[in-house]
Amino acid sequence: MILNIIFLLAFLVFAYLNLNDKDAWLWAPIYAVAGICCGLAAFKITYPYLYLGLIALYLFYAVILFFSKDGVLDWIVKYRTPSLVETMQATKPYIEKAREFFGLLIISAALAINYFASVGAGVRP
Repeated sequence: MILNIIFLLAFLVFAYLNLNDKDAWLWAPIYAVAGICCGLAAFKITYPYLYLGLIALYLFYAVILFFSKDGVLDWIVKYRTPSLVETMQATKPYIEKAREFFGLLIISAALAINYFASVGAGVRP
């Protein structure tokens, strides 16, 4: 329960912080939906199929970010993993894509935790 409250608050803050980006239409809902799922799970309201669907969608997008031009693979191989947190302003596309990639992994992990917790608790998917 406490972990879900932490995820809820963090994801809602991330959604809010993304409102000033040019791609807010994409990232604010991604974080808000994950936050709402975690908030509901904190109160034992679970949707295992929704978690699986969102995980699939988010991981699919993460793979796209990984292999895209100036994506995560380029950040690792071509640019030799410069810091992602030196400045909050992502001035280079590979930094933005790497941050987005890791955000999607964090969201997917939180939803996976909720999926396995709900299935383990006997909730039918």
